Amino acid sequence: MARRVSAMRVALGLEYHGAGFCGWQTQPSGCGIQDHLQRALSRIADHPVETVCAGRTDRGVHALAQVVHFDTSAERPLSAWVRGVNSCLPTGVAVNWARTVGPQFHARYGARERCYHYLLLNRPEPPGVYQGRVGWCSRPLDIKAMRQAAGLLLGVRDFSAFRAAECQARTPVRELRQLEMAQHGSLVVFRFVADAFLHHMVRNMVGCLVWVGTGKRPPGWAGELLEGRERSQGGPTFGSEGLYLSRVRYAAEWELPEPELSPVFLC
Repeated sequence: MARRVSAMRVALGLEYHGAGFCGWQTQPSGCGIQDHLQRALSRIADHPVETVCAGRTDRGVHALAQVVHFDTSAERPLSAWVRGVNSCLPTGVAVNWARTVGPQFHARYGARERCYHYLLLNRPEPPGVYQGRVGWCSRPLDIKAMRQAAGLLLGVRDFSAFRAAECQARTPVRELRQLEMAQHGSLVVFRFVADAFLHHMVRNMVGCLVWVGTGKRPPGWAGELLEGRERSQGGPTFGSEGLYLSRVRYAAEWELPEPELSPVFLC
């Protein structure tokens, strides 16, 4: 039996492929990524472990850099929280790093900025090898018009027109700091950076911009939609399979590792 110590807090960097799981949050059936992670951590710690994450992703959403914290009284080398936990996790989920942090660290409330990417395949043919990893639009997109519309969404705004009906956030006000788009062949990469996001906010913004890109709405409509604050007047909620939580920023004092992103995510 490993020696127990007074409770300490550990932060983890996690990546996962969202297909095959019912989202991050724990579920009665045990199908949430949180369920799998807590079972693995509890096995290594030899006591029940509960986790807190930076952002609760929906069913099918992926993460390149989810950040989690948990408290434990078990003394383990940091490698045990990586290699040991990974040996207990299902395929599609992996811990990339572990760091001991102070009790003031909080994965959710301590996050200063979150970044999501959305990958959209833009071609007549549906995804084959990319199935489950990208959204899809079969009609040609006018990226210039989409960029004009995106500029109207930046800043500290009321994003009621882009929040899901079941969103539980206390306020719809968020600061959208960056919204960029880049093309890599038939792949359009969206990059969203904000202090925090509402439920379905990114996927609803993608739907709005796609309507502009296909000519269904003019660029100025995005601003009108934002000011109208009515979700029912917006575009479709794009599929979860194209969405990636790609970065969470904290105060430099915590010295958490930066994610190593593929060039396609560096638009």
